Amino acid sequence: WFCVKVVREYERAVIFRLGRILSGRARGPGLFFYLPCLDKCHKVDFRLKTFEVPFHQIVTKDLVTLDIDVICYYRLENACQFLTSVSNISSAFQLLVQTTTKRLLAHRAFLDILLERKSIGEEVKVALDAATCHWGIKVERTEIKDVKLPEEVKQSIAVEAEAQRHAKVKVIAAEGEKTVSEYIKLAAEKLSGSPTAIQLRYLHTLQCMTSEKPSTFVLPLPF
Repeated sequence: WFCVKVVREYERAVIFRLGRILSGRARGPGLFFYLPCLDKCHKVDFRLKTFEVPFHQIVTKDLVTLDIDVICYYRLENACQFLTSVSNISSAFQLLVQTTTKRLLAHRAFLDILLERKSIGEEVKVALDAATCHWGIKVERTEIKDVKLPEEVKQSIAVEAEAQRHAKVKVIAAEGEKTVSEYIKLAAEKLSGSPTAIQLRYLHTLQCMTSEKPSTFVLPLPF
């Protein structure tokens, strides 16, 4: 029974015989045989794994320093290549993600990083996959989880947003004044052709004033 090994559906076993990998692919899933005295068996997990790179600083194209947090989803693709290529996957993968994100985001502006996270994640994923394919690892997805902004950047964004809101309000008010002035001009042109209409409009205005303030008496003079 010591010559029998069983691996699950999501596992594979790589056998080293006298220090050399046995020819062929990794064993599994299911039952296989090996020689305990000559062989050494290593199991690897082929399920999807997540790796979170802690906050690290980057400098954008417009010289803004940001702290970003990146999450990578990866799985093993070649068990034999993985065991013979990487000794410490966590350290190697973390350094690779940090250097890759710094290199790619250095060519993007600050606002592009905030607004285009999906496309940036896809770009980082392609760059990582090109490097990890030699380790027997397949990168499935990469996302920027969070971005920390310096206080001075937050203040400048708040000031800029407030200025944009004030400018928008002024533009809307100016457009309203323009529309009102156009209608007043049309009304004046129509009233100018009829003195009786002008007199009636004048009396109607006085009636509105006295209805709003009943205690006020207005004596209309000849118009």
